[in-house]
Amino acid sequence: MSLSLWPNGEQQRELENIIIRGARTAATLEQIIQLEIGDWRKSDKRKWMEIGERYYRNKTDINDRQRTAISASGAKEIVGNLANNKLANAFVRKLVDQKTGYLLGKPLSVQTDKTAYADEWKEIFKPDMFRRLQSTGKQAVNAGVAWWFVHYDDAGTLSFRKMKSPEIIPLWADEAHTILDAVIRDYEVIVYEGLQRKTVRKIEWWDTSGVRRYVAGGTGLIPDVEAGAVSSHFTVKVDDKEHGMNWERVPFIAWKYNEEEQPLVEIIKSLVDDYDRNKSDNSNNLEDLPDAIFKVKNFSGTDPSAFRKNLAIYRTAFVDGDGDVDTVNLHINVEAYKTHQEQARKDIYEFGRGVDTQGVDIGSAPSGIALKFLYSDLDLDASMMETEFQASLEQLRWFVDTHLYNSTKVDYSGEDLSFIFNKDMPIDETAIITAIKDSVGILSDETLVAQHPWVKDVLAELERIKKQKEEALKRMADGYGGLKPDSDPDGDGGGGDDE
Repeated sequence: MSLSLWPNGEQQRELENIIIRGARTAATLEQIIQLEIGDWRKSDKRKWMEIGERYYRNKTDINDRQRTAISASGAKEIVGNLANNKLANAFVRKLVDQKTGYLLGKPLSVQTDKTAYADEWKEIFKPDMFRRLQSTGKQAVNAGVAWWFVHYDDAGTLSFRKMKSPEIIPLWADEAHTILDAVIRDYEVIVYEGLQRKTVRKIEWWDTSGVRRYVAGGTGLIPDVEAGAVSSHFTVKVDDKEHGMNWERVPFIAWKYNEEEQPLVEIIKSLVDDYDRNKSDNSNNLEDLPDAIFKVKNFSGTDPSAFRKNLAIYRTAFVDGDGDVDTVNLHINVEAYKTHQEQARKDIYEFGRGVDTQGVDIGSAPSGIALKFLYSDLDLDASMMETEFQASLEQLRWFVDTHLYNSTKVDYSGEDLSFIFNKDMPIDETAIITAIKDSVGILSDETLVAQHPWVKDVLAELERIKKQKEEALKRMADGYGGLKPDSDPDGDGGGGDDE
């Protein structure tokens, strides 16, 4: 439970060993970084991260669609005079917001018996932290995994910054992706050279021995001397001297949506695209196709456009001899379209593990059992996401405990600490409150208070209950003339009224 000084220590030797191993394989650290970045930029995992973000903003593939028709040569060509409605349906956004709101819509509770430790966590989990955690949950569902960077801000406060998932390239030490060997960050910044705005691509290599910074140039990676080519994780000032310090872990925390780090959009994209396409096609048909077409007999020499103009303007068809005009009604198979779309919608919510609020009629006053059934898929997905986030919170706790030990010299790592997610689901409050009342004397007050639907902060509520009881005892004592309720107000040793 300590930090190591830069640049001495075992961590520096680990970095040197990486470089030595790279030299033996004819690859420098910079070349290894470039190889990793090259693989990452063309990987399916990064592609799905970008698709997830795009679909969350409802910029689905239907937006790029063009209407085509078979030309005289038999090839498809773009047609400009047909309707091209692009109806994008925000299923991904709704499902992502459902999962995030359900699991992280309410602030999580941090419980510990150590009052001083609880106070420290209150300083960590302020409103902006809960907002960051909710935003992290949304990004985790969209990208499969979200990232926090652990650092100290300009005021010297321990801080956590959410990073963009496509920018982070993790180098894991194990197949389960629980221990980081290093992290490569590939990102772009806007700089100004005179009156010209320019985009500069920067690369960072983070491990337990510090950080190496580069600027991507035409000839490869160039050390970023301006930002500090090589430095420690952070610096501390002791006796007016700055000392570089490093965490014993790579200062990044992964927040996974699931064990496979698979984004939601990868599971339901084809279903959403099918729904968008068919809905848009139906809209195009309603706009393009008339109720009927005209069948003209013995008018083969007549210009079709002139014929339609006469009908549109004069509502008249001019015929002679054995000529004739008739109509052929067109029928759109509404039932087939409706059945297909209803099934597609069901599949999206089925495999996206969400709640279709239009799909089930549970009545105006649904029971707790009906609500649990309706929310069963969402609750299952949220529970698995909670398991992954609990592991991330343990990583967060390590950095907080290490910070507290080095700043206060108090070791809290052995204390019991629980992170309680308060899932936000419509509930049958009456049934829950009744169950709590029936459990008094069987379960502890803390457990019962934690389950009450009106309680947001368990520890604060327990403190209010304690204060309320103390005030009630004080009022009772004042009613006995300042004596305790179990004392003898008559002074006769009877402790109560004489019979």
